[in-house]
Amino acid sequence: MNPSDRASILIVDDEEGVRSFLADALAGAGHAVAQAEDGERALALIASRAFHVVLTDLRMPGMDGMALLRELRREHPETEIIVLTAHGSIENAVQAIKEGAFDYLQKPVGSPTELRLVVSRALERHRLNAMREIAAGGAEPPLGYGSPAMRTVEQALRKVAPTAATVLLLGESGVGKEIAARTIHRWSGRAAGPFVAVNGAALSAELLESELFGHEKGSFTGAHARQRGRIELADGGTFFLDEVGELAPPLQAKLLRVLQDKRFERVGGRQVVEADVRWIAATNRNLAEMVQQGTFRGDLYHRLSLFPVQLPPLRDRRDDIGSLSDHLLRRIGVALGRPELRLTDAAREALAVASWPGNVRELANVLERSAILVEGNQIGEDDLALLPQTEARSPDLPTTITDIERDAIERALAATFGNRRHAAARLGMPLRTFYDKLKRYGIS
Repeated sequence: MNPSDRASILIVDDEEGVRSFLADALAGAGHAVAQAEDGERALALIASRAFHVVLTDLRMPGMDGMALLRELRREHPETEIIVLTAHGSIENAVQAIKEGAFDYLQKPVGSPTELRLVVSRALERHRLNAMREIAAGGAEPPLGYGSPAMRTVEQALRKVAPTAATVLLLGESGVGKEIAARTIHRWSGRAAGPFVAVNGAALSAELLESELFGHEKGSFTGAHARQRGRIELADGGTFFLDEVGELAPPLQAKLLRVLQDKRFERVGGRQVVEADVRWIAATNRNLAEMVQQGTFRGDLYHRLSLFPVQLPPLRDRRDDIGSLSDHLLRRIGVALGRPELRLTDAAREALAVASWPGNVRELANVLERSAILVEGNQIGEDDLALLPQTEARSPDLPTTITDIERDAIERALAATFGNRRHAAARLGMPLRTFYDKLKRYGIS
């Protein structure tokens, strides 16, 4: 299999036997396969990594396949979706295709060949869509709209993109580090190759090692077939490692070798695997301080920080907020089938002076909630859902970093009705870190 034919695939089905059969067939073809037993667990996985293709059953307890399909079409339109339907329910599969699914397979799927063929066609469409985006200048949100702070960032990215240099993106959660990484990829000579992103804080150390480097059949319980790692799937393209500061020391050592030698072994294997990858890492932590504390390897830090780029928080680029809000609302409106949505001048002013502790990610969340709740086509100041505090209108605005962080966590919990996983995702905070801060601040 050519590197460009390999894919990251998620299988969603409440029947373990079905999941195992599909996973074995696809892993045997060289794909990286993950599994989820229902729609909610699938969304949690998708929040931590990107998938080229999702295969989902239509009938599942809790969030069913149609609800998952609609959520993916809205939040991850680049992902191709194949639905699984039982005999006699073809009309449901037809409806799924009308709502954006690529194709359907009838259960039980008896032929691995048929399965691989449908997945191959889905990957071909994914690749063609990606090429169209590259030709059109990319579909990612712009980095900025002319603010001095973002002009400096864009100039730095344009200079480093054509080179092979490793880039370290620094900045608070939600400032757009992955957008910056995708921009580097799009401006580089590897734009036609894969862009693979992994969040270093989303999985345990054991699962993350398998995710990064892959594993051999039988290397641990549940390893039913050889699985290629995400680094291997990025061969010829760009690998983006977010939250690199969360890596455990053993993984730091293994990552250092990959950066130095461009080779590694899969978990449980001895065969040396080579991967030609351009590296981009990101963190919201102070790695230099972690090196002094002995929690991050100094040699790895120096490898990663060859070309550091600091992304400013949204509060330091307020000139961008109006235009960025318009751009985000256009995307949200199209996804909701309401492209006519607009902001009033009063709403734009309120957005421009808000505190935005969650940065661009929080701005997008506020706009999306407001778009869902508003009755007409115009979003006014009073329609902005859970707008963060503003310096002008909030006499009780927190004055210390600790107070600001505690306030942001409490607001995120209120916005997600106490769902801690969703609150952490809303803040762009690793779940482990989120629980630590709940304990530190005494938030129940």
